[in-house]
Amino acid sequence: MDSRQMYETIKKRLGGHPHWTFRFDAKQDAMRIEDERTKKGVTISLPGVIAKWHDQKDEAVREIVYYVEQTLKTMEEAVALSGNERNIYPVIRSTSFPTETKEGVPLVHDGHTAETRIYYALDLGKTYRLIDEQMLKAERWSAERVKEIARFNVRSLPTPVKEDRVADNVFYFVNTNDGYDASRLLNEAFLAEMEARIEGTMALAVPHQDVLIIADLRNEVGYDVLAQMTMSFFAGGRVPITALSFLYENGELEPIFILGKKQRT
Repeated sequence: MDSRQMYETIKKRLGGHPHWTFRFDAKQDAMRIEDERTKKGVTISLPGVIAKWHDQKDEAVREIVYYVEQTLKTMEEAVALSGNERNIYPVIRSTSFPTETKEGVPLVHDGHTAETRIYYALDLGKTYRLIDEQMLKAERWSAERVKEIARFNVRSLPTPVKEDRVADNVFYFVNTNDGYDASRLLNEAFLAEMEARIEGTMALAVPHQDVLIIADLRNEVGYDVLAQMTMSFFAGGRVPITALSFLYENGELEPIFILGKKQRT
């Protein structure tokens, strides 16, 4: 299935919503679904959906359709930050992710690494809404208040890890599918706890929003495994972030390019 076919498949599933418009962007390999009444919508990267479709078939389509329906439904409703402080979280996105809404309203965000940026979201249960400056102005909140609350909340999220070993290297995965797995990268106490376990070189990856990979690299094979693993997750993620990995040392993240066996820069 190619991107045009996936676009038509998703469009057909969502065609029962008379106020929604659909646009295929061949250049960006994406589709845009927008509610003509609110002028708000979502943009879907099609390669990630297609990669998932190869493994899950119709389940992958049902998942993205559900995501779109819930997101656009939420956009119709008024949301408030006050009273919902416990539901504000940071989210990691690629540096190519827009810094403003389609309507031109700046999104609250911070720089992070050369590959990633931090945004802030209000969790609405089945979906979430990125916080923009218009929301802050309406409630007379400062951006710093949002950021402080979000950083506190991310530290309260559970951090269960699954472990896998390949050629004497150890890989840990946080994959709760709550939408904030990659955000746990911002939990300094958790990273320090994991660093204490590491016997080799500590590396991390956030290929998409629903997984955080922490690697204990003890030999050269580990670098290749991490690169392949990260690319695989990146290609299959609904909200891809970056296919690059990061070295972690003294609380700092440094992107690394793994070029092949025993080669990295």
